[in-house]
Amino acid sequence: MITFIIGGANSGKSSFALKLAESIEGKGAFIATAQAFDEEMSEKIKRHKEQRSNQWQTYEEPLEIANLIKQIEGRYEKIIIDCLTLWLSNIIYHCHPIEQSIEDLVSQLKRIKKPCFVVSNEVGLGIVPENQLARKFRNYSGLMNKKVAVISDWVYFIYAGIPIKIK
Repeated sequence: MITFIIGGANSGKSSFALKLAESIEGKGAFIATAQAFDEEMSEKIKRHKEQRSNQWQTYEEPLEIANLIKQIEGRYEKIIIDCLTLWLSNIIYHCHPIEQSIEDLVSQLKRIKKPCFVVSNEVGLGIVPENQLARKFRNYSGLMNKKVAVISDWVYFIYAGIPIKIK
């Protein structure tokens, strides 16, 4: 059972994922993909950690989330992955094969037997970016989000803090 939660930056995606997941009994795995390259991101990571109860085991994994899911899935009643767009940024930054990484992730998500909540940003609703790297990121984000939405049982779009169920 996959629940895909997508929306803009700071729209409440992570809080909504946590709220949904915490309604399910049992221990959970929280896969965090962010890397603290600066003070602002360090503070954001700290705030997110403070929101989680002790029912969550946090795994900080910026690149190999498909492999991590494979390793831990049977040990938890639920999984949150937060967030795919940061993961994609890491994939691009570290020059990993983008399309293969997306395919590996989608393939592994299809195998999950427990509830999984996947968070991602919608970055394709704005203007066309002026530089090639930003367009590449936007295009691969759209491809990734589409593939995850297709295999998801439920999809929510968070708009101004309001969850809208779209699938």
